[in-house]
Amino acid sequence: MEFTFAPIGFVRGGGNYPQEAPRQGVFARNEGVIELLPERNFETALADLGGFERIWIVFVFDRNRNWKPKVRPPDGAADRRIGLFATRSPHRPNPVGISAVELVRVEGLRVHIRNFDLLDGTPVLDIKPYIPAADAFPDSAAGWRDELDSTRRELFFAEEALGVIGFIRSHGGPDLENAARVQLATRALDPRRQRLTELDRAEHLWLLAFRTWRIVFTAPPVPEPIRVERIYGGYSAEELQPGAPDPYRDKELHRLVRRAFPPPEGK
Repeated sequence: MEFTFAPIGFVRGGGNYPQEAPRQGVFARNEGVIELLPERNFETALADLGGFERIWIVFVFDRNRNWKPKVRPPDGAADRRIGLFATRSPHRPNPVGISAVELVRVEGLRVHIRNFDLLDGTPVLDIKPYIPAADAFPDSAAGWRDELDSTRRELFFAEEALGVIGFIRSHGGPDLENAARVQLATRALDPRRQRLTELDRAEHLWLLAFRTWRIVFTAPPVPEPIRVERIYGGYSAEELQPGAPDPYRDKELHRLVRRAFPPPEGK
């Protein structure tokens, strides 16, 4: 028996790339909107939802099409593979996910949400109320996850890094603060899964590559916090010369950043 599903709306807000999606909504710091489709009488279906503090969103993993029977979770079990159905991995035989998010308010066909782990443009299949008496079982056994230490770590930013982050964001670039939090503060560091380079083992200094940007950070042993020290562009001076190929269409922003925050001599 086959079933056909169609989106009732789409998420607006959140990141654009899978690397920007928090692995759970509780790790997110964002706000967005679910825009429901018009002329479907969804306004009536949203009646009375505004009284709930949280909602379940049933959505499509539209950027993950390859399912895997075993996966490596990003939260401390990376040295072994776990059966897919015992994880929340997006690599599923039917690319459908669920997420509990905070409901801010309902305005017409716009459902305002906060702290979600969905990407911009994610198709939404359904919305359901989160009911604590029915949906929360905090004392339940969690299988292999009960064996893990927490991978959540505090994350701080040097003033220099915050200045560059704000400049990039104000000029339409990616939210590198969110990218750093997603990649560094809520998952175990793993060069096999992340674009990581160890710069200085004695100083616990690492580099994270995100798209065409580079994030330099220190990561002392757990439970010490991680500190983002510096942000810079991944292009060389030669690659930023006028007329050089620009496949990601972001070199003008990189040039602005280099002028506003000159790199060290010779870089």
